[in-house]
Amino acid sequence: MSEPPTGLEPDRPDTTPLVLVHGLWDTPRVFHPLLRALAGRRPRLLAPHLPHQLGRRSLTSLAAALNGHIRTAFGEEEPLDLLGFSMGGVVARTWLQQWGGARRTRRFLSVASPQTGTLTALPMPAALFAGLADMKPGSPLLRQLAAGSEQLVGVDCRSYSCTWDLMVMPGWQAVLPLGSRSRLPVLLHHRMIAAPAALERLVRDLLQEPP
Repeated sequence: MSEPPTGLEPDRPDTTPLVLVHGLWDTPRVFHPLLRALAGRRPRLLAPHLPHQLGRRSLTSLAAALNGHIRTAFGEEEPLDLLGFSMGGVVARTWLQQWGGARRTRRFLSVASPQTGTLTALPMPAALFAGLADMKPGSPLLRQLAAGSEQLVGVDCRSYSCTWDLMVMPGWQAVLPLGSRSRLPVLLHHRMIAAPAALERLVRDLLQEPP
């Protein structure tokens, strides 16, 4: 990027903790392009490894593990920002709503996350792949999250999707029920966290002063 994003001076990093939650078949390494683009301007970072066991581990279990990592790193009350990529966005939302994380979260960025489910999860049997089955449209978990969406009021929620996302289908429905919605000019699912156009938008929003 040719010039720093607006909202925060380059010599004044945002010291609010930023938690990054990876998705299925990913590790925290998926965030390396984002971290390079941030260039130290969000110095207090947590990107825990949440082993998903090829989709066998339920998203509720992963959210419980995320809660443990956050409490160990930042205690129980310190305000933070949260970004979830792909399945990690649903894990992050589960933490927000089921573990009381919304009370301490300033900003939540959901990037290419199946917040209303994805058709690619439909064939997955819950008995074998609990985490994948959690992402079916209308799954018990997604219905529970939808019913409790009022818990997100007060959090600066932002959803990012792309039209031809072959992992989250249909891609244009990868949005939260409230907050801003942005369709990024990328074609592939993983490019949502790696393409220059996507990184420019995410970095700008992560460095923006809160409303």
